[in-house]
Order: sequence, then C-alpha cells, then structure tokens
Amino acid sequence: MKITANEIKPGMIIEHKNDYWNVLKTQHVKPGKGGAFNQVELKNVVKGTKLNERFRSSETVEKAEVDEKKFNFLYSDEENCHFMENETFDQVQISKLITGEQYKLLKENLEVTVFFMNEKPISIQLPNTIECKIESTDASIKNQTASSSYKPAILESGVKINVPPFVESGEKIVIDTRTLEYVKRVSK
Repeated sequence: MKITANEIKPGMIIEHKNDYWNVLKTQHVKPGKGGAFNQVELKNVVKGTKLNERFRSSETVEKAEVDEKKFNFLYSDEENCHFMENETFDQVQISKLITGEQYKLLKENLEVTVFFMNEKPISIQLPNTIECKIESTDASIKNQTASSSYKPAILESGVKINVPPFVESGEKIVIDTRTLEYVKRVSK
C-alpha cells in the first residue's frame, strides 16, 4: 500500500531499497529555503542496521503488508522474550535482538502488538505510555524551577531517562515508550 512521506509514523514497517525497515523516529522539517521533508530513522527488520533517510513531502513509500496480533508478555530469558496470544493461548518467543531496548520496558501481562511477516515475528510495538517506578535519581537543587532543566534518573528496569527536578526516587511516573521521555507523575 502506497503512503506519502508525511504519513510515515514510528512503529510502521515500510519497504525501502528492496528491504523492510521499522520506523523508529520521524521529524517533519520545513527549511526556510526549499521544500519540506520528513527525516526518518529506520532500522532494518532482518539485519538490524540503522539508516537515516530524507523523504520529500511529495514522495511515496510502500507500507509493508504485515500481520498484527495482540500478545501478553510472559517473561524474558537471556536471549528471548516470551509472549502469549490472548485468544488462542499460543506462545511465541522473540529474540531480544528484534525487540531492541524495548524489552527492558516489558512487564508481566503487558499487552503488546507483535508484527508478523510470513508468519515470522519481526517487530513489537508497546503501548504509547506505560507506568514505571524511579529506582534512583539525583536530589533536586534548591531554587531550581521545574522548567529550568531535567535531571537524570534510572527506572526499575535499568533504563536511563531525564525527569523534572520535583520527581524523587521511589515515585511512579508515566513515560512515552516511543521516545523514552517523561510524561507525568502518577498521583500518590
């Protein structure tokens, strides 16, 4: 299915240069001179290599025909993450090489979308936001306002993100799984 470059979104799988690519990030750029374009960060579904590509707004790309199924996360071992389909209870294991850093955000019974091509799992998509607990963060500096800067924090899963100065260790927050950015603090 052909789509315009402006319709490319993170999580999509597109056909480009005779290969299949998972879209990681997109940024629409409108320079002062010349036409607008979409800067897209891609990851090869098979090889795992990354590619940054510019698509002009007028260009079209082929959206890959993939099957999507909802699965619940069960557990992970050294090399794989294990998932179970909600209706048939079929289980599938997906290599951590395919999931990338996303496996660190998986929690038991978290519902994810698994993308299949030729009945082989090629990618997963987490919910847009998930709740996480702050394992540790620096103490906030006195007289620092919330808008002035962010401070580093480590989530219970080991993922490092930046949080506003008012967030303390042990608190629960909501993060955006696509960008790994702080969204909000969960009320106590």
